[in-house]
Amino acid sequence: MHHLYYILQLADNALILGQRLGEWCGHAPILEQDIALTNTSLDDIGQARSLYQYAADLFYALPEAEKKAAFSSPLLQQVAGPVDEDSLAGLRDAWDFRNILLVEQPNGDWAQTVARSFFFDIFQFLLYTELSKSPDFRLAAIAEKSLKEVAYHKRWSSEWVIRLGDGTPESHRRMQDAVEKLWPYTGEMFLPSPGETFAFEAGIAPDVASLSDAWRAEVVDILQQATLQVPDNNWIQQGGKEGRHTEHLGYILSDLQFMQRAYPGMEW
Repeated sequence: MHHLYYILQLADNALILGQRLGEWCGHAPILEQDIALTNTSLDDIGQARSLYQYAADLFYALPEAEKKAAFSSPLLQQVAGPVDEDSLAGLRDAWDFRNILLVEQPNGDWAQTVARSFFFDIFQFLLYTELSKSPDFRLAAIAEKSLKEVAYHKRWSSEWVIRLGDGTPESHRRMQDAVEKLWPYTGEMFLPSPGETFAFEAGIAPDVASLSDAWRAEVVDILQQATLQVPDNNWIQQGGKEGRHTEHLGYILSDLQFMQRAYPGMEW
């Protein structure tokens, strides 16, 4: 069961961030960046799809008793169709999502969108680098393919942090405010969930806590290049990995899931 939950956690992070970035389509400040963010959103959703497909296969491998206990969302329990990437994304309620709180935070202004991606992209790059070596060959294949995309995401967001931080007084202020606002949500990435603990003990994933020093070193280096201050606030917002989310996730899901909830099992 914990193996399933671990894969779902990875998928949920990718899906929710992809959905958030997709909200910029047609609204980004310049056309080039509108296209860049839309492509990044599609990358994330593509990663989520591969991981949900894997999670669905793990679900069907569970004993019947565990299948019934796997999800609490009524629609997913009642759906007549298969458990697949569409139903896992479109029919689970917020309490069955295991994404970290950081990725569900609102886009805010351009600086806040950049800061959210920056913090997560560096973490995801470190994580996928380790997962690409996993003895879980299917997970390793997904991570290896995704790593090429994540490397671009990390470069894009890091360059924008530097550009805004070391830009005009206004862009510097906005970038610093965004870093301060989102910093408390970064610590959750390194607090292991039961699924992550299982994956580490089973030897298929790294200990997420062990990624903290490398993440911080890279983040601090970029912030210094951007002439930004590293926040000294050590408070950690947490709960997303256990299904306790901010109200923002509910609004994301109301958009994301409308068609599947209105017409469960619908096919294009």
